[in-house]
Parts: sequence; structure tokens; C-alpha cells
Amino acid sequence: MGRAKIARKSTAVDMTAMCDVAFLLLSFFILTTKFKPPEILQVTTPKSVQTKAADQKNIVWITMDKGGAVYFSISDDASDEKRTVIDEVNTAKALGLTDAEKKAFLRSGSFVGVPFSQLKSFLQQPTAKLASIKMPGIPVTDTLNNEMVVWMNAAVKAFGGTKMNILVKGDNEAKFPSFKGVLDAFKKTDQLKFQMITDQEGVPPGTDLYKKQHGPRTPA
Repeated sequence: MGRAKIARKSTAVDMTAMCDVAFLLLSFFILTTKFKPPEILQVTTPKSVQTKAADQKNIVWITMDKGGAVYFSISDDASDEKRTVIDEVNTAKALGLTDAEKKAFLRSGSFVGVPFSQLKSFLQQPTAKLASIKMPGIPVTDTLNNEMVVWMNAAVKAFGGTKMNILVKGDNEAKFPSFKGVLDAFKKTDQLKFQMITDQEGVPPGTDLYKKQHGPRTPA
């Protein structure tokens, strides 16, 4: 006697719940993602084949645009040091900054590109106007009045014994006198280690660095 055949039934999988979860996750990532704000300072960095990544924390930024204007800023992760810097500068130059003006220095992505005589009025400007303000830069070319020395002294005191990463971001057309003034400020504050930010490009074939990275070519 033959065995009774059991009818086969196709398996149906309800994907409704899976779709709901996928859309919930997508909505979560969209709502919580922080997009990089547009840079107010437009700087075209020089080309380089250097591949070493720059530090991302406790950064003191020195930026130079193509006109030679110099700017000073501190990364947002170093909020305590940032607060100490503006307090030190306020005391050293007797600027009489209010709490509101000091708080403006702590704004995310904030930077300074004005002499001390204009700092108070600059810190009174709302964030929305910063992009339209033409800043002359921090005076660095006068050896007797290199204001970057004051900013760097304040940064050294603020970071104390912790590591301070100095990054210099200069435009490809930046004027040499400005760069020299920045270097003089580093020397006067005993800060002899810093990194230059460049735009990475490919290593030219045939050079020693290319051979080191790719190894010797095997003859066909």
C-alpha cells in the first residue's frame, strides 16, 4: 500500500514588521546626524603626498587665508581650555569683556581674526553675521606687536600639562610674512612642534616614496 502524500504548502513571510523597523532606523539616523557646517574661512591648502592623519582633539588652529590674514581658534572638544584662553587674554590685555562676550568665544566653530582693539566689538556680533564680516586678521608681522604671542601664551596656560596639538592651515597663496610671524609666535612661546594641513595627492611614480609604498617592481 502506497504512503499518503502530504500536500506541500508554500511558506509566506510577512515583511511588514521588518519594513517598519527599517524606516524607524532610517528616521533615527537622519534626525540624529550632525552635518558638517559650511566653512566660513575658505582656504585652499597646498598639495602634499603626506599620508599622516592629523590629531582630532585638543587642537589649536592657526589659519592663514590667501590675503595673509591670520586667525586663531580652538577645537570645540576643548571647551574648558577655550574658556581659560579667553579669560587669560582678557586679563593680559585688560579688555573688559563681559560674560556674554566671553560666551561668544565659546560658540561652536568660533574663531578670532581681529586685533585686540576690535575683539570686544567682534564678540558682540551674532553668529549669523560672522560670514559677512571682513576680518583684518590677528597682527603678526610687527615684531614689537605680534598679538599671536598673547594668544599662544594663553593656550599654553590653558592646556597646562595636557597635550596641545597645533595645526597650521595656510592657503596655497598665503603671504610669507604672515607665516613667519606665526612661527615667531611659536618660538617665543616655546612651541616648536606643529603640523601643516595639506591637500593629499598621489605619490608620483618612480620616486623613492612611491617605491617604498609599492615595493620593487617585478620584471615581466
